[in-house]
Formats: sequence, structure tokens, C-alpha cells
Amino acid sequence: MNPKHPSESLTVLTDLVLPSETNPLNNLFGGELLARMDRAASIAARRHSRRIVVTASVNHVAFNRAIPLGAVVTIEAKVSRSFKSSMEVFIDVWVEDRESGSRTKANEAIYTFVAVDDSGRPVEVPPIAPETELEIQRFEAALRRKQLSLLLAGKMKPSEATELKALFL
Repeated sequence: MNPKHPSESLTVLTDLVLPSETNPLNNLFGGELLARMDRAASIAARRHSRRIVVTASVNHVAFNRAIPLGAVVTIEAKVSRSFKSSMEVFIDVWVEDRESGSRTKANEAIYTFVAVDDSGRPVEVPPIAPETELEIQRFEAALRRKQLSLLLAGKMKPSEATELKALFL
């Protein structure tokens, strides 16, 4: 299988925050943002794998900045690393200033998807060939995140977590 570049999976969703999507403080509900991120990430994973994809886990979410009513929100998702049948998708969330048009990073997340066939069985996905410095950083960190996740779930022995051990030795 030929490697693909993260840019080939880039998915950009831009939308407005409406009153029905906000909490009593007039900020976007966290759950609404999670759903938007899941949609963008699933499209990115499907673009990479060209298969049906299912959300396996939400590995990290950082709600660093409230997103107010009326704000323009842009979600950018792309595959940061692929493994045998799974893909890590890194998501950046941007808020656009209504007056100046400048964008500020508000949140980020990391989701994991698994590519499956029509009967729901995992299938192999293409490897990733990162190009930019940021893509390389995210690619390298993805293996450490995967090992940590497997370790915490009891699916990997500490002695096998070579990438994590390298951080401390």
C-alpha cells in the first residue's frame, strides 16, 4: 500500500454558532463542538483510508477557549498517523474574529478511527508520510500516545512501551 500525505486527508468545516447550540453563558456547548469535531475527523479518516470508518476513541480534548454565540468556527482535521487498521486524527479548532477576520486557536482534539469493511471487520489502511515540521511532530508523538493508551488499558506491558521508556531513560 502506498503511503499518503496528511494533507490528502485535510478536512475543513466552517460554521456559525447559533443560539440553539449555546449554554446559558451564550457559549457553544462542549458536546456540540465534540460532534462537529467527530464529523470532520471521520471525513479525514475516510479520505485517508477510502473505507468505512468508526470512532474508536476520543484520546484528548482541550477546551481552551469558550466559543461565543455568533462566532465563526473552523475545524481542521487531518490524519496524523496510521497504524494497521487505525488512524489518529488531529483536530484544530479556530475562532474567527468578526471584526478583523483574524483567527485564534480555541481548542484541539485527537480522535482515533478504525477502518472497517462492509461487515464491520477492521481492514488495513495506508501508511502516512508526513511532510511539514508540524506533521512530523504529530506523527512521532502519535506512537507515544498509542503506547500510553494501550498501557493504561492493560493491553501492553510496560516493558514493551519502548517509545515511552525513551522519554524517561
